[in-house]
Amino acid sequence: MSVQNHPRVAPCLALVLAAALLPQLLPAQETTANPAPPAHRPRIVRLGVNTPGVSRSMADIKKDAVFTPPGSPDWSVVTADSLWVTTGRDSHIVQLVAATNTIGKVLPVKDPCSGVASAFGSLWSPSCGDHVLTRFDPADGKILAQIPADPANSEGGITVGAGSIWLVTKPSTLVRIDPTKNAVIASIPLPSGSENPLFSDGFVWISSYEHDQLLKVDPTSASVVATIPIGPKPRFLTTGAGSIWTLNQGDGTISRVDEKTSKLITNITCGIPGFGGEITFGAGHVWATMFDFPLTEIDPATNKVVKQYGGPGGDGLRFGLGSLWLSNGRQGTVWRLSPDQP
Repeated sequence: MSVQNHPRVAPCLALVLAAALLPQLLPAQETTANPAPPAHRPRIVRLGVNTPGVSRSMADIKKDAVFTPPGSPDWSVVTADSLWVTTGRDSHIVQLVAATNTIGKVLPVKDPCSGVASAFGSLWSPSCGDHVLTRFDPADGKILAQIPADPANSEGGITVGAGSIWLVTKPSTLVRIDPTKNAVIASIPLPSGSENPLFSDGFVWISSYEHDQLLKVDPTSASVVATIPIGPKPRFLTTGAGSIWTLNQGDGTISRVDEKTSKLITNITCGIPGFGGEITFGAGHVWATMFDFPLTEIDPATNKVVKQYGGPGGDGLRFGLGSLWLSNGRQGTVWRLSPDQP
């Protein structure tokens, strides 16, 4: 049966052709209007801080080196001689060699997520694509093990301490991995939405995004020994100056918790809410990154923002080897920066 001769198809075909030509016949302003943002992801407005003398432009940042690894750089970890950074779109971990400021080895990981760790002579990379934790030999790039462990959240995390690797897997379960066995040896259930671990001062600290809390887990008893109310939607953590610091995605504050007393000291207004971001400690200060404000510096002596840089860039951040390493996910670059910025 010929389509052209069918009595019902011909009129339908005419309508289809008319619909295809309609955009070309309409006035330009009717076809180029900006679509409304998706209802499930409203646009986040970040205001930063308005303290006089604090605000600066990313154009003022002085860069010691600029790297362009394949893909979209994000999570990173510092080793004795390099920074290793995950590249999500390209599914790799990439070595940035500090001595020469060049790109070194490129290791495959399907959809790397939830951070990357360096310990026990290995690199440890969670995979949201293969639902495993991959262990690499950084010397030759060979895969040493793949441990079944499905990361609880792509924005989750991984940490090292007490002779173990710690990762939160689905559904909000803290698992302890023995590096001598390459196997999970303990599982600790957590409140829902508690996904970012950090080992410090003999404990595993975990931000609970859904409950606005910081959890303190004792590795010996494998139990939560303290639950500390902090800022809204806490995500990423760092340790320094005797404290745990959390970047709170709900309102863009940073919470400071005393490690010894397990008490909240303060919530510091930074004006950097939203998805993504990172926080690190180095050169005696706290550093945070977020889209629109790639670098925010806090002095622990005053619990105040002392410098904040606005502009394009940011999303991943680490301190090590005397430098800040800023992953600019949207721009596809990693900047090596001195912590002493104008």
